Amino acid sequence: MIYSDKQYGISSGELTKLKSALAATEALLPNDDWVQELEIEGLKSQIAEIEADITHYRLLKAGEIGFTKSYSLNSLPSILIQARIASGMSQSDLAKSLGLKPQQVQRYEATEYMSASLARLIEVANHLNVHTVGLFETETDARGIVLSWDDIGDVNWQEFPAREMAKRRWFDMPLGANLIERAKAYFLEAAGPQFVNALHRKKIRCATLPNEYGLLAWQARILELARTIIEEERLPCFNFDDRWLPELTRLTRRTDGPRRARELLASKGIVLVTEKHMPGTYLDGAAMLSVSDRPVIGMTLRYDRLDNFWFVLFHELGHVYLHLFGGFRYDFFDDYGFAAKDRIELEADQFALNNLIPDDQWDKCSSRFALSEKAVRLDAKALGIDASIIAGRIRKELENYAILNELVGPRRVRAQFADETDDLE
Repeated sequence: MIYSDKQYGISSGELTKLKSALAATEALLPNDDWVQELEIEGLKSQIAEIEADITHYRLLKAGEIGFTKSYSLNSLPSILIQARIASGMSQSDLAKSLGLKPQQVQRYEATEYMSASLARLIEVANHLNVHTVGLFETETDARGIVLSWDDIGDVNWQEFPAREMAKRRWFDMPLGANLIERAKAYFLEAAGPQFVNALHRKKIRCATLPNEYGLLAWQARILELARTIIEEERLPCFNFDDRWLPELTRLTRRTDGPRRARELLASKGIVLVTEKHMPGTYLDGAAMLSVSDRPVIGMTLRYDRLDNFWFVLFHELGHVYLHLFGGFRYDFFDDYGFAAKDRIELEADQFALNNLIPDDQWDKCSSRFALSEKAVRLDAKALGIDASIIAGRIRKELENYAILNELVGPRRVRAQFADETDDLE
């Protein structure tokens, strides 16, 4: 982890050197040399790790992450350092507020507070608004939420929603089997321990902190279903060609558009999976990478409306094209009942809006002012999209969800995924 601007500079320089070394190694011949391939994979791994740390530090310092959580007291030093960065304080600033010399805070952080007394840890925690449950937060609502664990050993398996998982038949329960152990075994098989570590931080768009273990369980299910699809349908590898997105937008006009959208995404190497949200999570959608580095979009369909389906889908595609491969190393989870203000979510929102209705076309829509069904249908026909897209955007911008109710496509999504969503009601 990066603790200061100085370390940020050092890491940036190291990243440049590693990228140069990677380019030089890849240019060597022969290309089928297994030793060379191992060296290349090693360099790529180091680059990814440094890029993730650099991005995390940037977001913390820019104030785009409001709070993060850990589940082990051993992780408290890391939480204190992240809280200090997120608050905009330098090591010198914290030292001044504590009445210490800057070198003392530097030593604390360099040794992960191993030399600090309990009284000092409490004092630092109070200055940084870090609570005893391992949570730090700020007064602003403009930031996202990031959940992170150091490793699989920090997971409290007793907190997993094991009964709900068994109820949904995610795993079988042989007579006499231990429910918690079965839930743990399911997670390790479905997701794998690599999804609980510092390089798989989970960025969440929501108003309040969700049930973190419900989130983990849901992600495991999404990844399990995605793996099955990848293997059975032999999905192609994903590339960054986004010229097909207008084709996806045109599917909004079809009555079976959502179902066809999944087929189109699959042909581009993107997996779309639906699964009801877990209690206490309130998710609409998520974007993550599978073990094979294919983008996976998970949707809960908790709102059975076309306008919600299409916006959520395009928002998650925004994360795929803008963020998943950009050094963030985040899994993205989104609740659209919360108007996020951080840069990452705003970028994904704008990506969705621009692909569904470009701004220049939206400015010409008379239905924005007429607010009638007839005007909405006329604009939709002119733009070549479904009326639900326009109706949903009007309702969102006006924050008036009592109008155009029948145009947003109620009860027209879940039925298209009936084989997966039998219990979504």
